[in-house]
Amino acid sequence: MKTKLGKVWEALHNSFWFVPSLMVVGAIAIAYVMLSLDHEDKEWLQGLPLTYSRGPEGAREVLSTVAGSMVSVATTAFSIVIVALQLASGQFGPRLLGNFMRDTGNQIVLGTFISTFVYCLLILRTVNSGDNDEFVPHISVTFSLVLAIFSIAVLIYFLHHVATSIQAQQVIAQVGEELNDTIERLFPKKIGRSSAKDRQDIKDTDIPDDFDDEARPIKSEKSGYIQAIDDEELIEIAAKFDVIVRLNYRPGDFVVKGSDLASVWHAQQMNKQLAKKLRGIFIIGNQRTPGQDVEFSINQLVEIAVRALSKGVNDPFTAIRCIDQLSAALCHFVQKEIPSRYRYDENKKLRAIAEPTTFTSVVDAAFNQIRQAGQTDVAVTIRLLEAIARIAQYTTTKEQRAVLLRHAQMIERGSHEGISEELDKKDVQERYFAILKLLKAQ
Repeated sequence: MKTKLGKVWEALHNSFWFVPSLMVVGAIAIAYVMLSLDHEDKEWLQGLPLTYSRGPEGAREVLSTVAGSMVSVATTAFSIVIVALQLASGQFGPRLLGNFMRDTGNQIVLGTFISTFVYCLLILRTVNSGDNDEFVPHISVTFSLVLAIFSIAVLIYFLHHVATSIQAQQVIAQVGEELNDTIERLFPKKIGRSSAKDRQDIKDTDIPDDFDDEARPIKSEKSGYIQAIDDEELIEIAAKFDVIVRLNYRPGDFVVKGSDLASVWHAQQMNKQLAKKLRGIFIIGNQRTPGQDVEFSINQLVEIAVRALSKGVNDPFTAIRCIDQLSAALCHFVQKEIPSRYRYDENKKLRAIAEPTTFTSVVDAAFNQIRQAGQTDVAVTIRLLEAIARIAQYTTTKEQRAVLLRHAQMIERGSHEGISEELDKKDVQERYFAILKLLKAQ
């Protein structure tokens, strides 16, 4: 349930209407409060130096001016956002548009303009110039001027914010921070059984011998990317029906309609109700999301780097920034304990088998495409080797060091074909031998 609620909240947070809608509701409430104060006719408030004190015609003029200007400013803000999104899409890739859409600052700016407009309309309708029942909401009109001044300040912030948010270094740093947050959330320091001995014992004693023969598949009813899997609900369902579920996909994978999402043992417990409940733990959508997919943000950084290394852009400095962020994230990731693929219920009975994200898959996702795209660029090649050396300092197992050695060897071999200058090749060789020395020392 928490996973599903989290997806709903993520969808609301990524939308461009949720925060402005809340602010409009707040503007309606404030308008009601201000009108209540005006109807109480508190003369000491109206006598304040900054309180609006003119007649109904002037009040209408002030409210109409503020409301009309807010519509114009909101239109301008929309235009600026669209231009920024077009620039970001062309420079960084369309998959980064979501980062701009869920920018809380942009949503608050838009909400401020719309809320001020709605507030002025609500106050404007109460202004009455009749001889017998003339009513001028002095306090409410004064507050509209406060909102107008605040909106000007917000507009200035917005122009600065947009100009800053589309800069390459800012975008890369933001994605890098999101990647580290995802690693910290998905891989707490202590989770599951991590030692090789524990995993071997589990496999030998807890998995039924006839699992592969007796397991029944759970078919996907639609195609798309797995955005999240509700692990807690999975354990509850498996314990309730006394089955073992093996997940065939993990968040970030693409599934085709009719493919086997999971396998369930044992077959005697299979029914339509169980199949429906197990399908419900998979949240499938049209695109990948960072909620449970650590490779999502990695792919964003890789996309920026590969675009920067293309012949049309030729910006190795941006690619180097991406490599730096990736190396920092991998240094963070390699210190995390990867959870066991075996999940147990409260009674210590095996209930689920899931393939976790591995160090190998993460490093491959981070370096493969950049290595291929930057094979002829000396600075990028050297920075990749320096990144591997930096990550190697945090490794704790032979398997991790073997992964880094494999990538260092591929980069070194590629330099022979991509780099023609002998002195440049020598610089690459120095970094490569430094990695060999570092890995051998560990």
